[in-house]
Amino acid sequence: MTAATRSFDTSGVLRALRESPSHRAPASLLPAVLARVGLADRYWRLDSPVGTVYVAASPTGISMVSRAKSARDFERSFERLRGRPIFAATSRPPAAVRALMKNLKRRDRAKLQFDLRGLSEFERAVLLKALEIPGGEVRPYSWIAREIGHPEAVRAVGTALGKNPVPLLIPCHRVVRSDGSIGQYSMGGSRVKRALLEVEGVEPKTIEDLGARGIRYLGNEKSRGYCYPTCGGTHSLVRSNKVPFHSAREALAAGYHPCEDCRPAAA
Repeated sequence: MTAATRSFDTSGVLRALRESPSHRAPASLLPAVLARVGLADRYWRLDSPVGTVYVAASPTGISMVSRAKSARDFERSFERLRGRPIFAATSRPPAAVRALMKNLKRRDRAKLQFDLRGLSEFERAVLLKALEIPGGEVRPYSWIAREIGHPEAVRAVGTALGKNPVPLLIPCHRVVRSDGSIGQYSMGGSRVKRALLEVEGVEPKTIEDLGARGIRYLGNEKSRGYCYPTCGGTHSLVRSNKVPFHSAREALAAGYHPCEDCRPAAA
């Protein structure tokens, strides 16, 4: 048999299989093929501090977290936003994901990888910087803009955080407005954001009260450093250090230096 004949016969067999209703591929074939070539996403249903969530992952990493009303709604949303199919997982979710859903302050995020395909380089930089904010602390949008080298792009930072495909695991709820107000949140607005911060030990009312008084930083008399109000946790700074500053310029003029941990503005 010649190579041309073999090619013809193979094509004929494939065509016959496609046209025959009795030779349909099993439902498990597509997920198996996609997984084999590294394209499959799978998802789990988990409990979280904000109720039931669906967590999706590809072979590259966690690809989406959502509070969808049902598994079908989540599948539709995922396919619309990410442009690829998704399937319910038959395995248990990663241990680090399970642990984080029970305690958002855990450091298990360092064990996670994220699939941020489809986002711009700027958007990825914003989300990865948000990962650096410790549990129990918050930073303003302007902090992220400055840290990633785009100090004027504060509004764009807010937009990027609003598009975060993996909230809770990439903690965009830890980013607030410069005036201390909590701001909005993609998984349910400011009410849910406030609840998440309270779960982590942040006191939103304390932060907002300081902001309403125009206080942006608090100084530590012993170290002569000035910090964002939640650096080290609300209790350790807000209640132990009573040197308020309305601006970095005011703090510097008083002989204080920027904290090396929270890295507030230096001018």
